Amino acid sequence: MDFYVILGLEPGASPAEIKRAYQRLARRYHPGINPGDRAAEAFFKQIAEAYETLGDPARRQQYDAAGGTARPPMEPGAFEFAGFDFSFAARGTEAATFSELFAEVLHPPAAEQNKPEAGADLHASLNITFEESIRGVERQVVVTRQIACAACAGSGRLRTAEGRCGQCQATGKVRWARGHMVFSKSCAACGGSGRLKSQRCAVCGAQGRSVRSEAVTVHVPAGVVDGARLRVPEKGHAGHRTGRTGDLYVDVHVQPHPVLRRDGDDLFIVVPVAVHEAMLGARIDVPTLDGGVRLRVPPGTQAGQRFRVSGRGAPAMSGGRGDLVVEVKLVLPAFVDERSKDLMREFARLNREDVRRDLHV
Repeated sequence: MDFYVILGLEPGASPAEIKRAYQRLARRYHPGINPGDRAAEAFFKQIAEAYETLGDPARRQQYDAAGGTARPPMEPGAFEFAGFDFSFAARGTEAATFSELFAEVLHPPAAEQNKPEAGADLHASLNITFEESIRGVERQVVVTRQIACAACAGSGRLRTAEGRCGQCQATGKVRWARGHMVFSKSCAACGGSGRLKSQRCAVCGAQGRSVRSEAVTVHVPAGVVDGARLRVPEKGHAGHRTGRTGDLYVDVHVQPHPVLRRDGDDLFIVVPVAVHEAMLGARIDVPTLDGGVRLRVPPGTQAGQRFRVSGRGAPAMSGGRGDLVVEVKLVLPAFVDERSKDLMREFARLNREDVRRDLHV
């Protein structure tokens, strides 16, 4: 960027001409005259920098000795002031606004924009039965996810025979004008080279990704608990610019069982026991998810008493299995005949223990 060009002067301009040029541009682009116009404010800073350099004899001498136009290389996509063109004045739709010209200055693109970007994770839910949670199961969930475009392999561009860039007419730069001022910046279509070696992928609109719905198989391990979250690797959205694919997270909901209840790795079941079985002892059949087991009920078993059957609980995620806990529920006969009543009266005479002696309020 040339300070002489910014002020609209020739390199041999006199100090008076430099001052007049600065005053003329300052009256037009000073922030006090353009309140709230950040674009005009940014351009005024360049005007001020040019005047501070050329208006000081020592600094101007150093600037001229260095070649004057020697400036840091322009970053891709950034604008630069290319001078004045008095052969025409851009108006109407041909005239760029300062907001357009200074968009990259006022809102610079993120420095990470060209780095790989990981794809987003997806979330789904799955309902399974109690039995399936104990034994494990494979189920499918349907998800709609972004995948790498098959046409361009996720790059967003298709290789073509090398040719001239029509966007910038092979110059590597595109130009805008505001009035008689001309600005230019590196052509985004060809990256400033003026040559095209690829073109936008029409299949994905240069996004590098397309959308599809698919059924994903989810392996639910044996012993999974209600509310568990399972991870299916790389079944989320595809990454951008070769970024890693996201994952699919599945929340598992286990339906309750009508008889069994789970607590940790143990299963609990309430089993009805007749009065005579509890008094005299018995062997009863207890149903489990792995088939029935025979449980010995010792004589004198009380209501609510619990018995533990080892290894008949839920599979533990760390290995092994929990236990089956059987709780006794005493059940009286639905109908009692006179003979049974007489026997119970005799039983009461023989057993006069006060079962409520320890009950206090």
